[in-house]
Amino acid sequence: MVSISEIQKVFKGRIALNEPLARFTTFRIGGMADYFVEPSDIDDVINIVKYANDKGIPYYVMGNGSNILISDEGIRGIVINLETSFNYLRMEGSKVVSGSGVKIARFVDFCIQNDKAGIEMLAGIPATVGGALVMNAGAYGGETADHVTEVTVVKGGKLKILAKEDCGFKYRNSELKSTVILEAKFELPAGNKEEVSLRRKELILQRNAAQPVEVPNAGCVFKNPKDNKAAMLIDKCGLKGTKYGGAMVSTKHANFIVNYDKATAHDVIELVKIIKQKVQAETGIDLEMEWKLIGFEEVTI
Repeated sequence: MVSISEIQKVFKGRIALNEPLARFTTFRIGGMADYFVEPSDIDDVINIVKYANDKGIPYYVMGNGSNILISDEGIRGIVINLETSFNYLRMEGSKVVSGSGVKIARFVDFCIQNDKAGIEMLAGIPATVGGALVMNAGAYGGETADHVTEVTVVKGGKLKILAKEDCGFKYRNSELKSTVILEAKFELPAGNKEEVSLRRKELILQRNAAQPVEVPNAGCVFKNPKDNKAAMLIDKCGLKGTKYGGAMVSTKHANFIVNYDKATAHDVIELVKIIKQKVQAETGIDLEMEWKLIGFEEVTI
């Protein structure tokens, strides 16, 4: 066990031991992190990553805690949260510069207020800019990566600036998972503030009407298979409302699992298995999870 005093020799920000993680996730599920750190600046990020690598301690970056499921046993290692010191937005010429800890909703608002368009469809996604970049989050035909020009990251303990083509963006994925994202620059087309605001409002209303936003969840469970919609496949198999423990397949949107009654990560995993097995048996399609599983040693799904 590494002591806080030892970490403090190379790290200036906040450090906490045995931090409960459920409150940092949109699912409200998950055990404790051995170490929970909030870097104060870029040097802190570089130093904590180098420290973890030198000591052989695993580390994880947590944004808004969506699209992840954390084990009930928690996380053995260091959880890095960037929402405190990397929560900035600014214009740099015609480009929007965003810290990785900025919530997507705030990022979209800032773009609109600066007469920019092309990102309004992301407004309802409960993620930080960093998290949205890692998984290339998207909605209504648009993706986070659409207007990215460069991303500043810590990789291999070093600060690097990656051009868009070096980030490996693809459908709901990227090659940024092996990095710690610090900030990104976006080149967005000009837009009429009133028109873009109206479009954003319409899309959020559409999302709220179709998705179980009123109940804790981690976003869509499965990626859409080629030429299919995961929600339609799950619904066709009669799985809406299916429960395991405190977890349930949403009755509003079949590609969501909701935490309706103090669900555990185990409950969710077992329900995911039920869905996959049923869809595979009835349609021949093997659904692929969209979430990231954290802290699980042996889970076969």
